[in-house]
Amino acid sequence: MAGNLPASSSLSNTDVRQVYNKFFTQQVTFAATDIDATVGFFQKRGFDTESARSTAIVLLNQARIDNVKIFTILDTMKTLTDVQLSQVVAQILNTYREKTSLLGYRIAPLVDTYESRNILV
Repeated sequence: MAGNLPASSSLSNTDVRQVYNKFFTQQVTFAATDIDATVGFFQKRGFDTESARSTAIVLLNQARIDNVKIFTILDTMKTLTDVQLSQVVAQILNTYREKTSLLGYRIAPLVDTYESRNILV
């Protein structure tokens, strides 16, 4: 059953895709190759499809604002560990969230869990 979905088509390097900004009020277009590469980067690092898309769009928007090529950012992010990447993504997403709702992360303390004291004799 075909349903009401449009026929799928293959995209060339010059095709663009339309997305919406964070308030769904303004269309933003990016090259299909930029979107695919950015989504693929996050999927390769363990993000599920929707998380990878959401994060990619935010990163692409910020790259456009800062006038930086997305591949430069992705090359820099390749050197990050998974924990560092999670922290960077949390900071990026917090920039685009309402200030009443922020994502957080916890860095475990390196000290022992027992109390230590100085005892003078």
